[in-house]
Amino acid sequence: MKIVVLDGYAHNPGDLSWDEMRALGDVEIYDRTKESEIVSRAFHADAILTNKCPLKEETITRLPRLKYIGVLATGYNVVDTAFAKKAGIVVTNIPAYSTKSVSQHVFALILEIASNVAKHSESVKAGRWQTNPDFCYWLTPLTELAGKTLGIIGHGAIGREVEKIARAFDMNVLSYSPSRCKKEALLEIYEKSDVISLNCPLTKENAGMISKETISLMKTGVWIINTARGGLVNEEDTADALKNGKIGAYAADVVSVEPISADNPLLSAPNCILTPHIAWAPKEARIRLMDIAVKNLQGFMNGTIINQVNV
Repeated sequence: MKIVVLDGYAHNPGDLSWDEMRALGDVEIYDRTKESEIVSRAFHADAILTNKCPLKEETITRLPRLKYIGVLATGYNVVDTAFAKKAGIVVTNIPAYSTKSVSQHVFALILEIASNVAKHSESVKAGRWQTNPDFCYWLTPLTELAGKTLGIIGHGAIGREVEKIARAFDMNVLSYSPSRCKKEALLEIYEKSDVISLNCPLTKENAGMISKETISLMKTGVWIINTARGGLVNEEDTADALKNGKIGAYAADVVSVEPISADNPLLSAPNCILTPHIAWAPKEARIRLMDIAVKNLQGFMNGTIINQVNV
């Protein structure tokens, strides 16, 4: 079997092994592949592994041997799954590999807002503490999480893990899942939460759900955490709300266009923390991703398909 990995670097920049994948066939690995290079690189491929390289209908139709697409992520919107199904091509994804890592990152962001650890450490290293007249000082308001209300939008595996951590901090928790909850539960989150965590997939129905209209329903000074998808948030409205103080802090690991555009309004907004889509990336999570990717392809080869998304 000819296996082509189109963009392996993000998942494995060199600290993991491809050996188990190589044992399954003739494997060709590219760190990155431009969309215009996909056909030439994967023309003879029976199986393609992709993270963010798009596999659209017009590309898939030009790959005559293709039988399998393995997405090296949980989200699989980079693949035209409907056309792949028509063409008899199996598409799989990697579910639940980063649950612990992403929920950990949610609280890394929350705790940074609450305690401003980095800012205080930098001030100490700059000499502020050495010359301070008192034994302590703080540069920003410090916040205790106990007793605060966390609203979790998206109550799948990650949302439930976020809830578990929140309860360990003695926070009150509200949650909303579109498949299990009425719209009133979402309105309650907007109105009552001190902190809102977005942990849901991006759909046509919820694109731009954090907007001027919904922000107006929230408490003044609310914190919003987004480790899900940038498209859930109207970034212009969010930047405006940060500037006028309606949102107290916004912390995100994702933005609407990635890598981030130089003109993204969040870059100049106050009280805004941005990390470069790293919540999924601890080595332990990437090892799990690699293991599941191998098992997915093994299952396809053995006729026991798992994690198929275009059934």
